[in-house]
Amino acid sequence: MSATIDTTVHMPAPAVREKHARELPGLPMFFAGLVVVAVSVWVFVQGIMAAEAGNTDPSAGVLITALLLFLAAALIMRGLFTVAPGEARVLQFLGRYVGTVRTDGLRWANPFTTRQKISTRIRNHETATLKVNDADGNPIDIAAVVVWHVDDTARARFEVDDFVRFVGIQTETAVRHIANSYPYDNHEETGLSLRENADEITETLAIEISARVQSAGVTVIESRLTHLAYAPEIAHAMLQRQQANAVVAARTRIVEGAVGMVELALHRLAEHDVVELDEERKAAMVSNLLVVLCGDRSTQPVVNAGSLYT
Repeated sequence: MSATIDTTVHMPAPAVREKHARELPGLPMFFAGLVVVAVSVWVFVQGIMAAEAGNTDPSAGVLITALLLFLAAALIMRGLFTVAPGEARVLQFLGRYVGTVRTDGLRWANPFTTRQKISTRIRNHETATLKVNDADGNPIDIAAVVVWHVDDTARARFEVDDFVRFVGIQTETAVRHIANSYPYDNHEETGLSLRENADEITETLAIEISARVQSAGVTVIESRLTHLAYAPEIAHAMLQRQQANAVVAARTRIVEGAVGMVELALHRLAEHDVVELDEERKAAMVSNLLVVLCGDRSTQPVVNAGSLYT
C-alpha cells in the first residue's frame, strides 16, 4: 500500500482578502466629541440668553448651529468602538468590505460603517467518535482534535456562511478520508497504518485539514487523533487475531534463540573436544535441548544409566 495519499483539495480562489482599515485612536476622538458637545450646548445657551436679554426669540441660525454641532458630536461618538485582545473588527460601508481593525483598545472609524466582531484566539475543535471503515474494510471508531485560529478575518466573514461550523464539518470529512485511506494495522505488510504510524498519519491529517479550511481564512496549528479502536462488533475477533500474532511472533523468537544456542553448544563441544558425538547422538542432543529451551513448562531431568543404543 502506498505510504502517502492525495490530500489535494480544490477550493475556489478567495474573492476578498484581509486589509487594514482606516482608523484612528479612539481616546482623542472621544475627547473631541465631548468638546463638540460642550460647544453645541454653549451655543444653544448663549442663544437663549441673548434672546431673553433682548426679549426676542432665539435666531434660527443659532439653533441650527447648535443642532449641527450636536449632530457632529453624535457622529464622532458613533464612530467609537473597542477592540479586545484576541479579537478583530471587520468593517463594512454600504455592504462593501473596507478593512479590518486588529489594534486593541478604544478605536475610531467611519461612523457609517458596520463592525462585526471576530475572535482571532486559538480554538480547539474535537470531533465526535466516528465509525468508519479503514482501508481493509474493517469498521473502526476514530476521533481527532484540531487546534486552529482565524488568520484572515475577511475570508472568515465573507467566504463562508459560518466559519466555525465550516471548520467542524471539514475536519470530520478529513478524518473520514484519512481513516478510509489507511488500514488500522498493516499485519506485517509494508506501508503505514493508523495504529503504528501515528506521527505520520497526524501530519497528513493536518495537511488535509489545512487545505480544506484555507478558504475560510483559518490556519491549522496542530491536529491529533484522540481515539482509535476497532468497532465493538469486531473488537473481540481482532483482539484474538492480535494475540495469535503475538504468540506466533514470540514462539518464532524462542525457536530462533534455541536453534542458536544448540548450534553454539555443539560447536563448543567439538571445539574443546569434550566428547565425540556421532550423528545419532547429535540428533538426540539437539532434540533434548530444543525440548528444554522451547518448552513452556519446567523440565524434569532423567538419568540414563545405560547406553543410548540399549
